[in-house]
Amino acid sequence: MKFLVCISNVPDTTTKISFTPDNKEFNKAGVQFVINPWDEYALTRAIELKETLGGTVTVLNVGEADTEPNIRKALAIGADDAIRVNAFPQDAFFVAEQIAAIAQEGAYDVILMGKESIDYNGFQVHGMVGELLGVPTIAPARKLDMSGPSATLEREIEGGLEIISVNTPFVVSCQEPMCQPRIPNMRGIMTARTKPLKVVPPVGEPARTQVSEYALPPKKQGVRLIPAESAGELIKLLRNEAKVI
Repeated sequence: MKFLVCISNVPDTTTKISFTPDNKEFNKAGVQFVINPWDEYALTRAIELKETLGGTVTVLNVGEADTEPNIRKALAIGADDAIRVNAFPQDAFFVAEQIAAIAQEGAYDVILMGKESIDYNGFQVHGMVGELLGVPTIAPARKLDMSGPSATLEREIEGGLEIISVNTPFVVSCQEPMCQPRIPNMRGIMTARTKPLKVVPPVGEPARTQVSEYALPPKKQGVRLIPAESAGELIKLLRNEAKVI
């Protein structure tokens, strides 16, 4: 069984966000980057399935050289090898094209990734990859079990849970409580140094979209307290100032 796990390089959740002076790029100065937390569920579950079913786990990242420390961390956690597409992940479709090309060339059975990245929260790439490959996409899954080429997945739907059966190949995006994400141990850290990391050029066309401008959300306004006996005044403020009713 061949598993391909796609990981994103994202700012740590405690990072204070700022932009370059022209507001067209994220300011990376002093920012700690981590593996996208949702992708850690995909990585850990792939490793667990490999330990049960046999096979290999390959990590894939679309990014520039500065993403390699987190790729090595994924190798330390238990992936067998890694591929980095040497390109800035400009937009979702560009990233999906790169993943689909690698997945097709390597004939992977299961392509896993987190349900979304915590920086852009796009929830798009998995569906695009499945469409480009012409295989089923299950998103977002909270449980994944396999028996040979057959898989049973569980995902949340409005009002309940849905159980899905599918045969390989397929794409799945992952979320909790699929597994307990692992952390690398000392042996994993040492062996990760010698595991293969292949760098390949991007394929297809350049990104089809570009950022016009980034902006921080407006600062929160001060709280206005309305006496209980002046409920009518509160309604006026909600309608005329907040414009929520």
